[in-house]
Amino acid sequence: MSALRIAFMGTPDFSVPVLAEILAAGHEVVAVYSQPPRKAGRGMAEKKSPVHAFAEENGIEVRTPLSLKSEEEQAAFAALDLDVAVVVAYGLLLPVPVLEAPRYGCLNLHASLLPHWRGAAPIQRAIMAGDQETGVMVMQMEKGLDTGPVLLAEHVPIGPEATAGSLHDELSRRGADLMVRALAALSKGALTATQQPEEGVTYAHKIEKAEARIDWSRSARDLDCHIRGLTPFPGAYFEMERKGKRERVKVLRAKPVQGQGEPGTIIDGLTVACGEDALRVLEVQRAGKAPVSAEEFLRGFPLEKGERLF
Repeated sequence: MSALRIAFMGTPDFSVPVLAEILAAGHEVVAVYSQPPRKAGRGMAEKKSPVHAFAEENGIEVRTPLSLKSEEEQAAFAALDLDVAVVVAYGLLLPVPVLEAPRYGCLNLHASLLPHWRGAAPIQRAIMAGDQETGVMVMQMEKGLDTGPVLLAEHVPIGPEATAGSLHDELSRRGADLMVRALAALSKGALTATQQPEEGVTYAHKIEKAEARIDWSRSARDLDCHIRGLTPFPGAYFEMERKGKRERVKVLRAKPVQGQGEPGTIIDGLTVACGEDALRVLEVQRAGKAPVSAEEFLRGFPLEKGERLF
């Protein structure tokens, strides 16, 4: 395998194993592009992205432009004289001059089985929709959103207890291996592009804050998927009244069980009636507190049968 001259473009934790595997495979990563440092935490100090921090630890130049639309930024990118750019959850749209600058264009790692779940939140949306399978794909980038031809793919089952967090880690690991295999094939001229089908297109829209509230009128099965798809972040939650105030409680683990009652009311312990069947809540977390089992939670906040959650 010939070493390729690469720019890596990525930002979150998901992208770091991919960059690490590319370096381990012996490729020359001449620059890393990542989102600019953001203010975070109580002190609102600027924090570098996980990819930014990892690249600096490995002595790689890091660039953090706010946009790639200017001629100056595009010229600076073209001057890298790249074989290929690897893009993994970067967070900026790439203009056509950037897409066309490397000799072999730009390869994107996407965490779904395209054309299913194009867009920002494919991992969460797959679980929330109750999908039994997802995957990772290496795609040749073009102007459209996740529309380019697929070069390599790997299917990954979604287990009944999978959360967005656990599936994120699994797809990141699988994706790192897949991208390295794609680059090896690219260096040998052995990559085959397959156009995405026009049917089956779905969009994984960004998770909105309002979606995190649990709607007890939905079926227990749907809510189980919803909760797992939002764990660990932002976390699905309900509210309950205590001393005239509402307290927000995140649900970290639950399972559908048989039961019936007015949706949102307590059947027993922390088993809650839903639009269909019931949901037994197993693990929760109050704001600013550590996760606890339902049993521990009920010792401090006993709930009466028929009490309503919101």
